[in-house]
Amino acid sequence: MVEELVIAVIAVLCACALYAMAAARVVKQYERGVVFRLGRLREGVRGPGFTTVVPFVDKLRKVNMQIVTMPVPAQDGITRDNVTVRVDAVIYFKVVDAADAVIRVEDYRFAVSQMAQTSLRSIIGKSDLDDLLSNREKLNQGLELMIDSPSIGWGVQIDRVEIKDVSLPETMKRSMARQAEADRERRARVINADAELQASKKLSEAAKQMSGQPAALQLRLLQTVVAVAAEKNSTLVLPFPVELLRFLERATPSEAVQAVQAVSGAVQATGATGAGAGAETTSAATSAPAAPATPPAPSAPTDLVPPVEPAVPAGASPVEPAPAVDEETAAAGSAPVPPRR
Repeated sequence: MVEELVIAVIAVLCACALYAMAAARVVKQYERGVVFRLGRLREGVRGPGFTTVVPFVDKLRKVNMQIVTMPVPAQDGITRDNVTVRVDAVIYFKVVDAADAVIRVEDYRFAVSQMAQTSLRSIIGKSDLDDLLSNREKLNQGLELMIDSPSIGWGVQIDRVEIKDVSLPETMKRSMARQAEADRERRARVINADAELQASKKLSEAAKQMSGQPAALQLRLLQTVVAVAAEKNSTLVLPFPVELLRFLERATPSEAVQAVQAVSGAVQATGATGAGAGAETTSAATSAPAAPATPPAPSAPTDLVPPVEPAVPAGASPVEPAPAVDEETAAAGSAPVPPRR
C-alpha cells in the first residue's frame, strides 16, 4: 500500500509539473499577450511578466509593441508637371492595441507596407518636382496622414514618415544644373551692377568734395602716379592738364582763323624786312673799288625761308603763303616776283 501511495503521489507531482510547464508563459517587457480560449478572444491583454494559460485550451499570442522601422521600396511615378521621378521613403510605426493588431488584420506589417507604397505614389502624382525637392516636410506630413487614417483601425499608430531620396533622369539633372548656373550668373551680375552704382555715388560725392579744393585733385593725381610707380613696370604716365582741353573745346572756328591770320601777317613782315637789308648790301658792294688780291666778299643770301603754314581749322579759308623774293629783284629794289610754277 505504501508503495502504491508513493507512486500515486509521484505521478500527481509529475502531472502537476507537466501542467505547470505547459501552462506557464513569460511575456517580455516590450510585448503584450493576447489569449484565445477555444478560438475566442479573452478579455484583457496579458502584460509583461509571468502568466499562465490553460494547456490545450488557451493559446497565447505575443505582439511586439516596439517602434518598427520599415523601408518603403522605391516607387516610379510622374509628377503633376509631367516629370518622371523615382522616390523611396521610410516609415516608423508601432502597435498601440495588441488585440486589434491581431484580430482586425491578418499581417499588420504587410498591410502598412502596401499602404505606404500606394500613398507614396499618390503623393508623387499630386506634387510638383519643386515640392519633392524643397518642400519635403509638407509632403511627409501629408504622407503620414494618408497612411495613419486606415491604420488606426488596425491598432497601429504611424509615428513618422520620411522621404529618403528623389531620383531624377540624367537629362533633368543637366537641365537643372544649367538653370542653377544661369540663376547664379544673374545674381552675380545684379550684385556687380549694384556695386557699380554705389561706387558711382561715392565718386560723385568725392568729386563734389574735391571741386571746392583744387589742390585735392592735384594730390590725388600725385597719389595715382605713386601707386603706378610702386611696382617695377614699363608704364609711362604723362599728366595732361584738363584745363587745356577745356580751352580748346570752348574756342570757336572764327577765333582760330583770326589767330592764323595774325601769325601769317607777322611772317610777311619779317620777309619784307629781310629783302630791304639785302638791297642795301648789294649797293654797297657795287660802289666799293675792287681789290686785285682780295677775293670778292660773298653776297648775302637773298632767298628767304618760306614761312611755316599754320594749321587751318575746318571750315576756314586757307591763307596764301608769302611769295619768295628773287636776288635780281631784291638788288634793284623792285616789287617781289611771284614764284614760278
